[in-house]
Amino acid sequence: MFQLDETVPTSGGPFGEPVLRREDSRLLRGRGRYISNVRYDGQLAVAFVRSPVAHARIVSVDVSAARQAPGVVDVATGADSDFASLALIAESALPTHVATPQPVLAADKVRYQGEAVAAVVAASPAAAADAAELVEVTYEELGAHVDAVAAAAQPADPVHDAAPDNLLVTRTFDAGDAHAAIAGSHLVIERSYRTNRHGAVPMEGRGAVAAWDASGAKLTLHSVSQVPYLHRSSLATAFALPESAVRLDVGDVGGGFGTKAALYPEDAAVCQLARRVGRPVGWVETRSEHMATALQARDHQYRVRAGFEADGTLVAVDAVLHANVGAYSSPPWTAGIEPLMAGGLLTGPYKLSHYRCEVLGVATNTAPTGPYRGVARPATVFVMERLLDDAAAALGLDPVDIRRRNLVAPQDVPYTAPTRLVHDSRTYLDCLDQAVELIDYEGFRACQRDARLVASSADIPGGDGGANDGNAGRDRLIGIGFACYNELTGLGQKASAGPRLPFRTGHESAEVRVDPSGAVTAAMGVTAQGQGIETTMAQVIAAELGVGVDDVAVEMGDTDRLAFGLGAFASRQGVIGSGAATLAARTVRAKALVIAAHLLEAEPEWLSIDDGFIHTQDAPSVGITLAEVARLAYFEPHRLPPGLEPGLEAMRFYDPMTGTFAAGAQAAVVAVDLETGEVDLQRIVCVEDTGRVINPMIVEGQMHGAIAQGVGGALYEHFVYDADGQLQSGTFMDYLAITADRMPSIELGHVADPAHNLNQIRGVGEGGTLGPYAAIANAVCDALAPLGITIDELPLSPARIHAAITAVS
Repeated sequence: MFQLDETVPTSGGPFGEPVLRREDSRLLRGRGRYISNVRYDGQLAVAFVRSPVAHARIVSVDVSAARQAPGVVDVATGADSDFASLALIAESALPTHVATPQPVLAADKVRYQGEAVAAVVAASPAAAADAAELVEVTYEELGAHVDAVAAAAQPADPVHDAAPDNLLVTRTFDAGDAHAAIAGSHLVIERSYRTNRHGAVPMEGRGAVAAWDASGAKLTLHSVSQVPYLHRSSLATAFALPESAVRLDVGDVGGGFGTKAALYPEDAAVCQLARRVGRPVGWVETRSEHMATALQARDHQYRVRAGFEADGTLVAVDAVLHANVGAYSSPPWTAGIEPLMAGGLLTGPYKLSHYRCEVLGVATNTAPTGPYRGVARPATVFVMERLLDDAAAALGLDPVDIRRRNLVAPQDVPYTAPTRLVHDSRTYLDCLDQAVELIDYEGFRACQRDARLVASSADIPGGDGGANDGNAGRDRLIGIGFACYNELTGLGQKASAGPRLPFRTGHESAEVRVDPSGAVTAAMGVTAQGQGIETTMAQVIAAELGVGVDDVAVEMGDTDRLAFGLGAFASRQGVIGSGAATLAARTVRAKALVIAAHLLEAEPEWLSIDDGFIHTQDAPSVGITLAEVARLAYFEPHRLPPGLEPGLEAMRFYDPMTGTFAAGAQAAVVAVDLETGEVDLQRIVCVEDTGRVINPMIVEGQMHGAIAQGVGGALYEHFVYDADGQLQSGTFMDYLAITADRMPSIELGHVADPAHNLNQIRGVGEGGTLGPYAAIANAVCDALAPLGITIDELPLSPARIHAAITAVS
């Protein structure tokens, strides 16, 4: 029998080429299948009745008027027998985690503004929405918790009785002796930092269409899930069904970014309503529903003490993080996903022996939080990079030099961080050096020294006029800032960190099949939300099989098509998804070569496949097509080598066992308007180590998108709640999502150090998001340094900066 060598990387072919995204041809022509395009005959519509208050007991729910409204088929409440016991639970083996069952429809209590208390099923979305307004709910309001520190300190009227202190998860990371090391340091920096609550706000919101086949006891849910197999499992548990009786079908998805990796109460409600009325039922959220009830993120408050030697060497860090996790521990990732990620990765790419970080996930009466591109690390990078800039200023050091002194160097690798994560990246310094060169650091400093006060962005070296240069002619200060970071990508089972979930996420599956006609089809466990996965996976498989990219059909998102998968999160598709695809394709290729060798009276190792033609290496014109081999494999098994099974297909799993760190560095140049406090982002440079690249064009697109989301979080985006838990920024009039006209041209650099996994890839999906908070904040503080101003809270809004300027003027 043939043997596989799974350590040999693919060479040549379309792997590494800037192949145009094949998805775009149909998507740009309006031929995508988004959730709004899913429509069954006789499908009904759902509208949810949502709480207008953040924290209250439900006294009564009167649905009598709604039931009589035109077009209404049914009205469900949380008190109904088929909803009363239906709840979603995030499970964790972490001893400090408090499970908070999230009702599909609240029956006794509401815990955040927008929580669903009833659902109306009607003939049309308009009829359902009109009837929903007729539902009368009486509330007995309770005190609302909005701020995490205050909620932990004064837990009167706790969000959950099971967590009287409002703490849903806690943990202390401890290595060395941080207290003693700080006490013996030359310089001690003490700071408080806060990052702003915001979210992904993808172009396409959430939605669900469910159908129940009573005769076959089969539930089908069309959704926008990033992790359909995990959601299938959760729904099967919630409805006491075998997993084979639940099918999730995910079509095209207009952006996910982590928001669509959670299972929402609305998903389960739509399924239950379909079972209840015996007809297909659909719901597509409004933008206001999304803003109020989809997962949010990044609401962190840090108290940090750090010790430094006189030469800038970082000695110790001691931190306390209060992470506002919202009203529930969200399934399946739990309330621990942000605080635990923050505690585990706060030190980033820097060497450190003494570290202590206490993290508290605090329940409040705000929307639940969960994964969002970069999970916690934009905040931790902000904290560490601000610390380094503050230390450099106090010690009279250059901010670039203090980073060079503390970064993990090539000779340190493999480096074990104080949280026991092992760094495999050797290129932190390379990324920083390239960013310094691209931004023309020396040129900028010379300009800044010559003219601290400038009147036009044209004076900024390398500037293109900026995205917001309507301020030309006003007094402005310019500044530059840096941020170094590392993105932990493609986590294998040994590197699976976090809240000790009842499942491991280190593996992925793929099936590759050559049918009797020679057509190649791949079924993938990973999913796509706009990243070009269909193209990149086809490139990987085509390179292995020796066929064209357009000859490979890629299928994703249907849990009935492939037995198991884990989906899209944590920058894993390129590392783990491609690994599974590679192994499956190699298995098929090896079998095809054995069959061809048998027919050609050759040895498999003598053969190559080019454009679907199998030939000996010394006679390229003599051979047999892959299609001919496939047809024989299915229809003429008597002609196969002895002992070889019929067919030409393989399903394989891949687990890299460990993860791989992707190094990155960013630099930003800003001009701050002293009259208005507005920050004009003039330049942003990003250099990342992506390892071996499948498609450079797609990689650059991912970097661009990630950086833009980071800029939005740094400057504009903020979910603001008042003291009563009322969302004050629930529309795009108030929540300033990043737009193209607010972005300068993004300048990219690349480092390509092969990673230690099957395809030598480092994930790239989230890295760009990690740096902008810190790089822009450092640039703003650098600009305002002559005024003695430092700002350690995001977003860097004109109002916040203007207030700081006014306070010192």
